[in-house]
Amino acid sequence: MNELKLAVLGSKGTGKSALTVRFLTRRFIGEYASNSESIYTKRLCLDGRQMNLEMYDPCSQPLKGKPPFRDELQWADGLVVVYDISDRSSFIYAKALIYRIRDPHLGACKRDTESVVVLVGNKQDLCHMREVGWEEGQQMASDHKCQFYELSAAEQYQEVMAMFTAVIRSIVTTNIKLKEKRRPSGSKSMAKLINNMFGKRRKSV
Repeated sequence: MNELKLAVLGSKGTGKSALTVRFLTRRFIGEYASNSESIYTKRLCLDGRQMNLEMYDPCSQPLKGKPPFRDELQWADGLVVVYDISDRSSFIYAKALIYRIRDPHLGACKRDTESVVVLVGNKQDLCHMREVGWEEGQQMASDHKCQFYELSAAEQYQEVMAMFTAVIRSIVTTNIKLKEKRRPSGSKSMAKLINNMFGKRRKSV
């Protein structure tokens, strides 16, 4: 069974916990406050693969606080960075998070720039209070090679499911590519050696 680890990050009030709970239980929790981090587990079957998913939901940090550091980011196979479209300060915080994740010199992630990172603009139901445009979110995601979604945890369960499913599928694909890169080349070298030996023998006959 594949083991996948996904971290959902963002500043206080962005609805990252609501997104997580919505995906796991289908329920929407309007008011959710936690003073401690949580790790949820869920068994999934995606594209014929059985997998065990762990989702890390850290305690919300104040906007003036420092973003999560190496231990939190190295734990995850993929990261979902959430901001509130009606709160520009949360967008600025998300930008700082993604910069830290993507900067190879900081070494924040265990796969550096190969990590699956998704930027999510939440609370689309509050578009009448919008402070961050869709184009801004899309541009930031494009600049940092992230996937981008804008949705509402409160009103769009199917979109939330589709987003997390796409993230998980991307993680699986990335993990397969990494395994192929790390696969020892001994078998290929042996095949080449045998081919050369028989090739020379055929030439001598």
